[in-house]
Amino acid sequence: MPLFLDIHTLDGPVTLNDATQAHDADLRTQGGHGVEYVRYWVDEASGKIFCLVDAPSADVAADVHREAHGLVAQEIYEVTEGGH
Repeated sequence: MPLFLDIHTLDGPVTLNDATQAHDADLRTQGGHGVEYVRYWVDEASGKIFCLVDAPSADVAADVHREAHGLVAQEIYEVTEGGH
């Protein structure tokens, strides 16, 4: 299954707790879509959240965000995982 990295850019600062709540909502929603949200990172000061997701397509990954909490990413990229 393809791997995607999405980027959410919010209008102000975001806390790790905010991102954790959104991620938890994604985890509760993903099963019905054949999606697995793997990890996420937060740049609190710049209001950015980055999500790594296994999904059949970028559109399906966005559907999970939309259904879970409404925060759809402004950017999404198909990526290939490298080594350490």
